[in-house]
Amino acid sequence: MSARTRRQKAALAENSEESEGSNGAAATPSKPSKKRGQSATPEEPRENIFLFAPNLIGYFRVVLAIASLYYMPLHPRTCSILYSISCLLDALDGYAARYFNQSTTFGAVLDMVTDRCTTSCLIVFLSSAWPRWAIVFQGLICLDLASHYMHMYATLSRGGSNESHKNVKATQSWLLYQYYHSKAVLFVCCALNELFFIGLYLLSFSSPILSPSLLQPIPDAKPSSIQPGNPAHPAPSSLFASPWSAGALEMARANKIDSFWPWAITGVSAPVMFFKQVVNVVQLVNASKMLAEGDLETRRINRNKKK
Repeated sequence: MSARTRRQKAALAENSEESEGSNGAAATPSKPSKKRGQSATPEEPRENIFLFAPNLIGYFRVVLAIASLYYMPLHPRTCSILYSISCLLDALDGYAARYFNQSTTFGAVLDMVTDRCTTSCLIVFLSSAWPRWAIVFQGLICLDLASHYMHMYATLSRGGSNESHKNVKATQSWLLYQYYHSKAVLFVCCALNELFFIGLYLLSFSSPILSPSLLQPIPDAKPSSIQPGNPAHPAPSSLFASPWSAGALEMARANKIDSFWPWAITGVSAPVMFFKQVVNVVQLVNASKMLAEGDLETRRINRNKKK
């Protein structure tokens, strides 16, 4: 076969492939060409919910709460300051969410979980400081957790994932409506409720009236715990190698807290704390009714489907 014949066959084969590509099913689709002056549609940037400003404040609250728990057994002043700052930031994250338009369901749940956990941990400490009142403190923890969990779950199940637990209608409960729709009422109730437990916490270090053995260890008693308020609470010199060590000095300072301000804080905040517990009871009952109404509606729909 001559070179000319081979070139002719190659040309014929190339022409046949081009014809199949333009008319046949084996043709590969070509990319659409951009028109002159037309720009491609930009992709919407994906937001990182976990790095929103209010959520970052929430993480910082968790860090402060953990730090306060670390200092809670022996350092009442440091613990109270860290705990109070964590509680005050609860108002700041809500303001940041509204200011930056970054209100999210994750942030709301993080905020509520942080509140419930920190308060519960503080009340657990009070239960160990005053064992005779442990059943009261345990009841407060159960009421707080149950009412907020059921209220949150009822709100989400009835209103959808975009519904806020603070959107309470006056027809559902007038008390809850006033509690959640007035920022001043909500802030005062939450702040003074936490102040009440902080006051009790400080009294566990400063009031011989509530804990007679706090500043007067029983003579010849074997030290069984370094927990302030324990009847066998030893002197600082028996806890540390040197009575002038930093730990011994801090414990000595802790046991010399004046009880006036803790009593004042506890007395002023006690009525608001009691009101907060009434709100928790109303919230628990209202959430139970909402869940029951949802169950009745679901049963009615299922009965209609079977007919």
